[in-house]
Amino acid sequence: MPSIDETIQLIRIGERPGNVTSGSSTCSSDLAAGPWELDEAKPGYGPGASMADVLPAGSPVQGVLPQEYRGLSREELDLRIRAAKHALGEKLLILGHYYQRDEVIRYADFVGDSFQLAQASRTRPKAEAMVFCGVHFMAETADMLSRPDQAVILPNLAAGCSMADMADVDTVTDCWEDLHALFGEAPDASGRVPVIPVTYMNSSAALKAFCGKHGGIVCTSSNASAVLDWAFERGQRVLFFPDQHLGRNTGKAMGIPLEQMVVWNPNEPLGGSSEETLKNARILLWHGYCSVHKRFTVEQVQLARMRHPGVRVIVHPESPMEVVDAADEAGSTDFIRKKVEAAEPGSIFAIGTEINMVQRLADQHPEHTIFCLDSVICPCSSMYRIHPSYLLWVLEALERGEVLNRIVVPEEIAIPARVALERMLSVKPR
Repeated sequence: MPSIDETIQLIRIGERPGNVTSGSSTCSSDLAAGPWELDEAKPGYGPGASMADVLPAGSPVQGVLPQEYRGLSREELDLRIRAAKHALGEKLLILGHYYQRDEVIRYADFVGDSFQLAQASRTRPKAEAMVFCGVHFMAETADMLSRPDQAVILPNLAAGCSMADMADVDTVTDCWEDLHALFGEAPDASGRVPVIPVTYMNSSAALKAFCGKHGGIVCTSSNASAVLDWAFERGQRVLFFPDQHLGRNTGKAMGIPLEQMVVWNPNEPLGGSSEETLKNARILLWHGYCSVHKRFTVEQVQLARMRHPGVRVIVHPESPMEVVDAADEAGSTDFIRKKVEAAEPGSIFAIGTEINMVQRLADQHPEHTIFCLDSVICPCSSMYRIHPSYLLWVLEALERGEVLNRIVVPEEIAIPARVALERMLSVKPR
């Protein structure tokens, strides 16, 4: 089957490729353009799932990509990228996130989720440069977990994450002060403090540092329940940010009633709730979400079941609660991958996660029928900012001894952020 990029280009010229993972339309015609055209236009996340999200002021922007890297054929890009990789040898490590386009993933030395990739640097001690084909918060985490002499490079600085941007350290600090004014800071009779902050891996280094400074912790989509257990042993409540859906789905699976999980809207006094509601809450959910997983609906699940009797519906826990409830299973990107790999031949899967990963699973497992719940092709906007042309640009600069787009987290942020990450590593999965 054609890749997502190839399918988008076919749609652009009026062809309608039919396959099990994609429909015949995209959410934006701009997906067919080179991302360098977007870098020179008005600031934003770009076409794709997050195109309607508001980019915060002061977000990283990508400079102009040199003209010589634009418009190169796939063949020339391939030859030059492979030549640069060969020349750099063990000095180079290319990391590719599951949601990245296939045209970039084919050059990755490691493919995985954000935390798996951040840890990959430890497996290649000779690597002097790590090119992270993902988004900004992932590159930050890789920088904090790698050695000071290892450079972490993000090929396109505009590859951010709208969900991570929905919580920033200033608004979280304001929330924290409001909560302390309401609850006080004294522990209860069992020694539990009023609130423990928990940040999802999909957050800035500054928020990880906030958690490190305030007795909090980091979680991933695969260990969120174990992390919440850890937090409730130490606190009466949890402030969970930035993704409300992961927090709600995890809390519900743990048996926490919905009325004890309250959304905190940073744009409203006391987050939009009464003092009594907040005092009775066990989880305070930040008003954030992933625009990729927000696209999935109960109607899509119902349609998949109607069209494919016996289908197995698996969605990511960043999806809305109603979708998770309607699905057969919910789990992290790695959970989804393992479920597909372990299934009996002839299985039918409807998967609710980013379209590039779903397409890749379908290509890798022709013994199954695999398709995305959302028939409209709408990839992660910020992941899509990484293009082979940018990869080639940073690789050829490394050949010349020049490090472009290096991501460096200041030590005053990195030190407490590592504390929160180490706490997460100490938690044993359920």
